[in-house]
Amino acid sequence: MKLVAITSCPNGIAHTYMAAENLEKAAKKLGVEIKVETQGGVGVENELSEKDIRDADGVIIAADKAVSKDRFVGKQLISTGVQDGIRKPEELINRFEKGDVKVYRGTGNEQQSSGDGQNKQNPIYRHLMNGVSFMIPFIVVGGLLIAIALTIGGEPTEAGIQIPEDSIWKTIESIGGAAFGFMVPILAGYIAYSIADKPGLAPGMIGGFIAANGSFYNSEASAGFLGGIIAGFLAGYAALLIKKIKVPKMMQPIMPIIIIPVFASLVVGFIFVFLIGAPVAEVFVALTGWLEGMQGTSSIVLALILGAMIAFDMGGPVNKVAFLFGAAMIVEGNYEIMGPIAAAIAIPPIGMGLATLMFKDKFVPEQRETGKASLTMGFFGITEGAIPFAAQDPLRVIPSIMVGSMVGSVIAMLSGVGNRVAHGGPIVGLLGAVDNVIMFFVAIAAGSVVVAFMIKFLKKDVEPATAGAPAEAAEEPASTSGPEASDASALTKLTDLPLIDVDVKTTTRDETIDYMVDQLVTDGAVTDREAFKEAIMAREQESTTGIGMNVAIPHGKSDAVKEPRIAFSISKEGIDWDSLDGSTSRLIFMIAVPKSKAGDQHLKILQLLSRKLMNDEFREELIQAKTKEEAYRLLDEIK
Repeated sequence: MKLVAITSCPNGIAHTYMAAENLEKAAKKLGVEIKVETQGGVGVENELSEKDIRDADGVIIAADKAVSKDRFVGKQLISTGVQDGIRKPEELINRFEKGDVKVYRGTGNEQQSSGDGQNKQNPIYRHLMNGVSFMIPFIVVGGLLIAIALTIGGEPTEAGIQIPEDSIWKTIESIGGAAFGFMVPILAGYIAYSIADKPGLAPGMIGGFIAANGSFYNSEASAGFLGGIIAGFLAGYAALLIKKIKVPKMMQPIMPIIIIPVFASLVVGFIFVFLIGAPVAEVFVALTGWLEGMQGTSSIVLALILGAMIAFDMGGPVNKVAFLFGAAMIVEGNYEIMGPIAAAIAIPPIGMGLATLMFKDKFVPEQRETGKASLTMGFFGITEGAIPFAAQDPLRVIPSIMVGSMVGSVIAMLSGVGNRVAHGGPIVGLLGAVDNVIMFFVAIAAGSVVVAFMIKFLKKDVEPATAGAPAEAAEEPASTSGPEASDASALTKLTDLPLIDVDVKTTTRDETIDYMVDQLVTDGAVTDREAFKEAIMAREQESTTGIGMNVAIPHGKSDAVKEPRIAFSISKEGIDWDSLDGSTSRLIFMIAVPKSKAGDQHLKILQLLSRKLMNDEFREELIQAKTKEEAYRLLDEIK
């Protein structure tokens, strides 16, 4: 028997490769040929070819995140979580021997999402953001094309700037307008797609088109983006409901391409045309009119709220809600909401970068280097450029960037700054998408200066010795004081004897983390103990790093890490790490990686560790190591 498999986990690190290793070991034991494709943090490896799939008798997908099933129509297929790949590989393979596997017919479940990472997120928000992510390119393209056409081809008239009908710029403006016309259908379509996969796409787009065209429900106005959102959810859940109806086998192949799309389209169409289209349009017209009529105090309050939301989580859910609001207003021709948002988007990274230049005594050399990257990211409207600073000092940085963004947002709002593109930062001003571009730049500059001075007053000076250390120190190579360091493996090049403890005396997870963080600080690889520990604990909050089989691999990426290093401890008694299999952790590897150099290196190390530690004999040998030198030699086998 020949099988193919795919393994993947939300973080794309240890569990992806552990599941692959265990499936391969189980297949070898059972005399089954298997090829496993891993979709991990370093990308797709050992990719399945068309021949591999064609020759396979069955498919195993052991994944906790979305994996495309399109390639496997007509194949016996098991779709399960990554933990089953780790814990029950023989059981999964034996199901094919017993004939306990259904043939995948492509019934609209082309993607699987069954992991904690997906389920922890609010599904309504996830579906909405899926639609928004597909809608935004249409707003960007449409807005930029219209802005460029008006800037270059427009001519001043009594009615404002107009583009001559026989001009090439009129054609460009029309193309931009066409892009705008797709926005609401795309929004609705991909909300429905997120809910019901491919069978929901057509009904969602049809519902979005109806929502955007009031003529369907005898209304002079359309239901706009609000109607598009409602249509997307209606279509998605209608398709999902129809998918659950049991039908004869002969009808199953046509369900996803005919039955579900047709009936879901009729459901959403009838509901909009006969029930909610006109009322939603009236609500949307009232909302748009209220926003357009905001003057004085009310507009300042709106600007303050939007600025604070944009800066609060720097690209997170709160930021995205404010951004969606501004993008939706662009669709309705109200550009003065996106203007303040576009200014607020750039202020956190530019403000923090400016602070590193103006007040160097507040930052260590590594942070000043990060500040340069932050300035660049701010220029291109990437709010996430401020995240490294907020992660290290949230109580001072987050209030500073929120106040700065609020200041910039208010200035832009009061100055009538408009933005035709769903994006932010100076770049959109230079591309001609912003109205009153001078005040747009003034708003960004003022907000950024506020951020910098708030940092000056709130943040403590760093220690003189640290502040004065040459930036080049961060580039020094890792110590190689272990035995035969020059011939060390990829793993042992990142550790040495002082970072190894063969009989650690800690008794809890947190004590062990504190102890190993201190080892890395003493080694000199970590410059800020609390910042690095925060990165380690944040990773633990996502999901336990106790991967089972007496192994834990806590790891963190932080600007507090000067160079990649690994600390290794052995607990003879075992430590409760909330491991996935309930075992105590006796082998603990702590991996520290600089955020600026995270890349693939630590993922490769995790992959090497995960695969090697599947060997029961090797784990036991490592647990029984009596000296640091003995442990080092065993670790050197991981190549």
